[in-house]
Amino acid sequence: MAQVTRRDFDHFHTPNYSPQNKVIVSGKGSYVVDEDGKEYIDFAAGIAVNCLGSCHPELTKTLKEQTDKLWHASNIFINEPVLELAQKLTEATFAEKVFFANSGAEANEAALKIARRYAFNQDNNKNEIIAFHKGFHGRTFFTVSVGGKPEYSDGFGPKPAGIKHLPFNDISSFESTISDQTCAVILEPIQGEGGVFCATKDFLTSVRSLCDKHNALLIFDEIQTGVGRTGSLFAYMQLGVVPDILTTAKGLGGGFPIGAMLTTDKIGKTFTVGTHASTFGGNPLAASVANTVLTIINDTVFLESVIQKSRRFFSAINQINDRLNIFSDVRGMGLLVGAELIEDVTETAQDLIRHCFANQLLVTAAGPRTLRLCPPLNIEDEAIQEGLKRLEHTLICIKRAGKDAV
Repeated sequence: MAQVTRRDFDHFHTPNYSPQNKVIVSGKGSYVVDEDGKEYIDFAAGIAVNCLGSCHPELTKTLKEQTDKLWHASNIFINEPVLELAQKLTEATFAEKVFFANSGAEANEAALKIARRYAFNQDNNKNEIIAFHKGFHGRTFFTVSVGGKPEYSDGFGPKPAGIKHLPFNDISSFESTISDQTCAVILEPIQGEGGVFCATKDFLTSVRSLCDKHNALLIFDEIQTGVGRTGSLFAYMQLGVVPDILTTAKGLGGGFPIGAMLTTDKIGKTFTVGTHASTFGGNPLAASVANTVLTIINDTVFLESVIQKSRRFFSAINQINDRLNIFSDVRGMGLLVGAELIEDVTETAQDLIRHCFANQLLVTAAGPRTLRLCPPLNIEDEAIQEGLKRLEHTLICIKRAGKDAV
């Protein structure tokens, strides 16, 4: 096929995306290149997916080696990479059982299904799920209905029943709502798509305690916060609250599609033969890459480097804000940073993405007015410095002269 363009995309693709006008053709580490040979610094990492940047040599080597061994066997048989991955995940976490899927949405679908089946086996009237406003758990109909953004779930017909949404970090609201009919509570330790809002330790502790009181399962959606993003392998390890079920994807494959649901023996037994499945779940190509990702990231020196880079990002962005007064809040954890635009700025976060792209910097948004930075966890110091310089230049242009000057 000849060189593709945005016009080709609009011609062939359903219009549910609105990508930038340039086509990304290659990447290496913390940099990507478009069809015109322009190089961009990557502060987006494929929305927190490329945790080790583009084309990491060890991931590339692993994938090439596995392609010469086995691509797919289905779950009728056992393959070695997926067994190794299951062992690594259980040894590194609270979990004793793992179910593999292909995405975060599928991992959350599995988590919600196993929670309801677990409750059904005890009491077939115990099926209520509590979730939170602005939460995001995927785009299947079940997960998007559980998510706290009606604009994502409206317009597709009757929604699954038995789902309640509450304000995030509101202990009193949660305490007055949870009951013995609640089978599960699902939340993100940091609401990524919702604006990079961190759960407070008091809130998480109260949720854990009340889940125990009402025999409800606590599900942590760590699709975005997991695999080193916050400075520990999973965010729960820094927060002092252990869930009953944890979901992970995004960074787990370092760019290769994979998802996983982790849980205990007691809960895992609920998925008896035939209750749930995934044709491609546990694919040996994906599992082999994920094994290498975990080997690199689940290392004390590596995770400490994430924390050090995080301090640098937060310090620099706060200094930029001191100079420009353009953000009302800078929040997050590790290398997941949210910077909310002040009301006086007429541009939205999507406008800011476009302006940064024009200045050869990749960023993403978390809601209508929050800039989200989630660079590769191994991003080089020079890339951090230059990327922040480009970000400040973009913000200065917006602040001084409006979007037409960028």
